[in-house]
Amino acid sequence: MNQDLSIFSLVLHASAVVQLVMAGLLITSLASWTVIFGKLFGLRKVRAENEVFERDFWAGKNLNDLYDDATKRSTSSAPMERIFASGMREFMKLRERRVTDSGALLDGARRAMRASFQREMDTIESNLSFLASVGSVSPYVGLFGTVWGIMHAFIGLANLTQVTLATVAPGIAEALVATAIGLFAAIPAVIAYNRFARDIDRLAIQMETFIEEFSNILQRNLGQPMAQPSTGSSASSMAGGR
Repeated sequence: MNQDLSIFSLVLHASAVVQLVMAGLLITSLASWTVIFGKLFGLRKVRAENEVFERDFWAGKNLNDLYDDATKRSTSSAPMERIFASGMREFMKLRERRVTDSGALLDGARRAMRASFQREMDTIESNLSFLASVGSVSPYVGLFGTVWGIMHAFIGLANLTQVTLATVAPGIAEALVATAIGLFAAIPAVIAYNRFARDIDRLAIQMETFIEEFSNILQRNLGQPMAQPSTGSSASSMAGGR
């Protein structure tokens, strides 16, 4: 007698535990793809925003004007722009307190930028660990479903007096579907994780390089007076000082 061995039929006739494993893996796969698309568009947006800010920064625009723009749109600014704003804010606070030691000024600004950098990296790397977990755990969860399904199939065959390939095949096929779904969830997650990890490393290097370059700019302007950013003055001596 011919048996229906389609994927849908195999899933429908699998044991309750195997079906539960399959359902969990499918939900995990859906969540994984949601994270993948979200991270893909998110990293693309971060790169574009950083490029726009870097272009404005190196165009010689007044640093106070850049700082005013960054504070006005603090929630929608680029990560690199928020790092710049943190360094400028701390630098100017120390100057207002009449701190004259150049090392203290630079260390304060650099620490503020480093703290902002860590916050930005935490945001950029969000959900990346989820993809790593899906990629590493899903095959084993699928394998558990397969082992359970095969065990369940052989227990059922113990009551038969005559065992043929036709009686063994459906039970084993049902169990192997769990492994297939586990791989279906894991492979895209692993590929996406490796791609995003590489892209995030590049962003981190780009922002760390900016921190060092901006620190050098502040060092060159230590002996010069700085106008308050709230005045909107464009006559600051730090304009075009890079």
